[in-house]
Amino acid sequence: MMRVILLLSSFAWARPPIPTPTQAVNMVVDTWHEAASKADEATYFKLFAPDAVFLGTDGTERWPVAEFRKYAHQRFATGKGWTITPKARRVSFSPDGKVAWFDEDVVNAKWGPSRGSGVLVQIDGLWKIAQYNYSVPIPNDLLPKVVDMIRAAK
Repeated sequence: MMRVILLLSSFAWARPPIPTPTQAVNMVVDTWHEAASKADEATYFKLFAPDAVFLGTDGTERWPVAEFRKYAHQRFATGKGWTITPKARRVSFSPDGKVAWFDEDVVNAKWGPSRGSGVLVQIDGLWKIAQYNYSVPIPNDLLPKVVDMIRAAK
């Protein structure tokens, strides 16, 4: 009988640890990136807040989540998504712990070394992405040429 009690008490302590707030945010963003790479539309969009915004690399790309889903649906329906691989991420929190923001160094096969930054909010105890901004940094010494190319294109 004593063995049964000891065995049962050891199961009570075998619960997985509760993630820290930083770990929880990282899990959401990592899951979100993974869903995009697998063209998993359901998972990808359930991680957005209802009024989220995605900012893309083009200056015209400010996508409220409903519009972004229409665009992404066409791509995800083909079974192809996009892969953004995080290399480093820094996470910060509001004093009340209900808002998080992050910036990350990422790599994409098409765009190379890139950046992402975002804001997450807690909704019903779950972290949701309220904004993501994907950008491709331009070295300062190349910026004048790039600006000239942009002006010429307009």
